[in-house]
Amino acid sequence: MLVAVDAGGSSTRAVVVDDTGACLGLGTAGSGNPISGGPESVVLALGAAVRQAIVSAEVEPGEIRGAAIAMAGSKSVRSDDGPEHAPITAGLAAAGVHAPFLVESDILAMYCAGTSDPDGYGLVAGTGAAAIRVRGGEVEATSDGTGWLLGDEGSGFWIGHRVAQAVVADLDGRGPSTTLTPLVLAQLGIDSDERPLARLVEAVYADLPVRLARLAPLAFTAGDDPTAAAIVAAASEALAHTLDSVRGADVEGPLVMGGSVLLHQQAVASAVETAFRRRGGAGPVVRVADGVAGAATLALRRRGVTVDRAVFDRIAGSLAALRHPGSG
Repeated sequence: MLVAVDAGGSSTRAVVVDDTGACLGLGTAGSGNPISGGPESVVLALGAAVRQAIVSAEVEPGEIRGAAIAMAGSKSVRSDDGPEHAPITAGLAAAGVHAPFLVESDILAMYCAGTSDPDGYGLVAGTGAAAIRVRGGEVEATSDGTGWLLGDEGSGFWIGHRVAQAVVADLDGRGPSTTLTPLVLAQLGIDSDERPLARLVEAVYADLPVRLARLAPLAFTAGDDPTAAAIVAAASEALAHTLDSVRGADVEGPLVMGGSVLLHQQAVASAVETAFRRRGGAGPVVRVADGVAGAATLALRRRGVTVDRAVFDRIAGSLAALRHPGSG
């Protein structure tokens, strides 16, 4: 038995999987991203999600022989003997698991959740944004993913930041009037009649910069507004460029996309796919909700199991049954 974990910024998912690719138990918890939540969040979320998955699978913690932990900012494959992995060790131990583990790239896990093809591309646009080229089941090239201060172009933060800038420019007269302004003020609970600019500035600087990502959906809500439409178009172009930066002449596809921007905003996903096709991309374009199936794939591969199409389909099918019990 193995346990595979996708530790994301908003939620953490864990699954118990056997050597045939059958997912036996699923667990979920809150944010397990050490970048946004700190090491304490890793311990709590990892412990809770893994414990729930083990209980759901009706197995004993001692039956778990290994683990794969997909986490933001990680490079595949790192050993489990470094002090930076202490929160992971503690989180697994809280669930009664003392097996060796490997830390994997969350973007590679996302890619592996969408295809069994060893060569292709992955593009994620959630709070952050990055693209990878995958060859032989491993990350061969990466573009962006450099964080909100240096990059993440086209991400939820990037869009939300531009929404906030457009509203400030509207309020102080430097920019055009935009329907984004009342939408942002309403979301932040600011009365438009009571010093809205000053209160907006106070609200933004009182919070973590990355929290500007919560304003991103407003750019799509106000899609007919010229300012909002320009932001959405720029985000689509930025993501297409990031993907193009990792293109290899001998890797045509497939393309796996994930993250809230690409998953929930059809306009951006369609624009990126169109650019991908126009520049010679081939193969299917798949969108995935998370990377837990990919983490299961990586857990099996690291144990020497060949994950062919049949095993991939077994992972996906059994995981879907756990997510939606009784639907089949």
